[in-house]
Amino acid sequence: MSTVNYMQRTRDFYAAQGYERAYVWAHNDEAPFTPLPKPLAQCTVGLVTTAALYDRKPLEPRHVDSAATEPAPERLYANDLAWANESTHMDDPGSYMPLPVLNRLVAEGRIGAVAPRLHCVPTEYSQRNTLENDAPEILRRLREDGADIALLVPL
Repeated sequence: MSTVNYMQRTRDFYAAQGYERAYVWAHNDEAPFTPLPKPLAQCTVGLVTTAALYDRKPLEPRHVDSAATEPAPERLYANDLAWANESTHMDDPGSYMPLPVLNRLVAEGRIGAVAPRLHCVPTEYSQRNTLENDAPEILRRLREDGADIALLVPL
């Protein structure tokens, strides 16, 4: 397998598109930390991924989406995204939708429950849209599902 120099690749891509300023990655001066409200064995875990529920077209508008965790979707999609698809693939749903592992952890008593839905948040290059629209919507849905914590699985 080869490594992907993602940050340099992104800089080169934006420069080739004619952008005068290099891409600026999101950063936070402070990372908030919130202690668990109860022991992990009593927490409901919500799953959030950047994959989609359907095979999107590259320029198709992206939006937050949700699906039941039982039964889980057979697969998710990310063909419209720029990721290391030479080094990995979407043939193993457990690598980007680890519901079998989460369900096993519930059975073992290590986590309390899996939230009733998984949530797909689009990979969005607009930090403003992510902060103002997608993140609050994901938070609203996780709270609606009774999730105490979220497992983020980016592609």
